[in-house]
Amino acid sequence: MNGFVQDYKSRLFAALDTIPLDKVEQAIVWLEEARDQGRRVFICGNGGSAASASHIVCDMVKGASYQRDKKFKMMALNDSLSTLTAYSNDVGYEVVFVEPLKNFGEPGDILIAVSGSGNSPNVLRAIEWANENGLKTIGLTGRDGGKLGPMSQLEIRVADPHMGRIEDGHMTILHMIGYYFMEQGGGC
Repeated sequence: MNGFVQDYKSRLFAALDTIPLDKVEQAIVWLEEARDQGRRVFICGNGGSAASASHIVCDMVKGASYQRDKKFKMMALNDSLSTLTAYSNDVGYEVVFVEPLKNFGEPGDILIAVSGSGNSPNVLRAIEWANENGLKTIGLTGRDGGKLGPMSQLEIRVADPHMGRIEDGHMTILHMIGYYFMEQGGGC
């Protein structure tokens, strides 16, 4: 294997070192405020990013909410396969996140958009609408941030060119957030 595994591990650690921890802490503050105020938190992504979005929703809705007085109202916009395929087929894939967001999103809610490239049109449409309609926006990006980075009110970037390491970093960020609430209970 010519050192591939060790090289991947070494490069992953370097990628994780690019995570701006102050921005992760800011995201925690925003999520705590949303939880305490009964606001909704939405998240979306494509492919591996969709899987990460679904994963953190499970962690927050169960792990960070079960048997607690304050609960997270969080949903992954990529989880309703019927809605996603109906919009894709009848309107276009670029609206699969923004249209359901229009049904539920209100000022003061949060949208977390996950895109390694930062250039997914459906994610960008959702961020654009959220910014225009009073939602707080968090972009989890990679590489140079793409278009999503500057569009997000809070960008948390894994500054690495490799999609696998970017996705590893995004899941680490989401676990930092989720486990803060699971292990600390909130209350910055």
